Amino acid sequence: MKGSLVSSEIAEPYAQALMSLAQARDITGYIGDEFRSLGQLLEESPELQDFITNPVIDDADKKNVLRQILGDCDRDLLNFLMLLVDRRRIAFLPAVIEQYLTILRVLNKTVLAEVTIAQEPNDDQRHAIEAKVRQLISAESVELKIVVDASVLGGLIVRVGSQVFDASLRGQLRRIGMQLNV
Repeated sequence: MKGSLVSSEIAEPYAQALMSLAQARDITGYIGDEFRSLGQLLEESPELQDFITNPVIDDADKKNVLRQILGDCDRDLLNFLMLLVDRRRIAFLPAVIEQYLTILRVLNKTVLAEVTIAQEPNDDQRHAIEAKVRQLISAESVELKIVVDASVLGGLIVRVGSQVFDASLRGQLRRIGMQLNV
């Protein structure tokens, strides 16, 4: 369902409504941070995502789990999630999160860069990568989505929209191999 047209059409109005509420209360960044954490949790726990999106599981159980996960988050955010459960739209939560974050990036003039790297970077490396990506694409602000993939061997691959900057060891070896076959 992720990324499908139907999912996007359903998620966008909910994301827009939440953004309007967040802008009125000046908490767009806070909601974005909460959604990033929740989205990451759903990605890392397929069992949780299956539980939340399963139509057979009782809505009250889903609400209790969401309350436990979110703890003492903003009341409006919690009410928004409860509304998704009540309207049987909680299955679209990952799409709503992605849509909200896309709107937030546009609002903040931030570019999303997906960085594929062999191992999880430390804070200094993350800041260096962010600075380099900002320089590469001439952007004011960059949001990094780090993807760890040991097959890149070393270096990194940066994707911004349709642009790809391959500075990985795997990419360099592939280019050398192509030159040798010529």
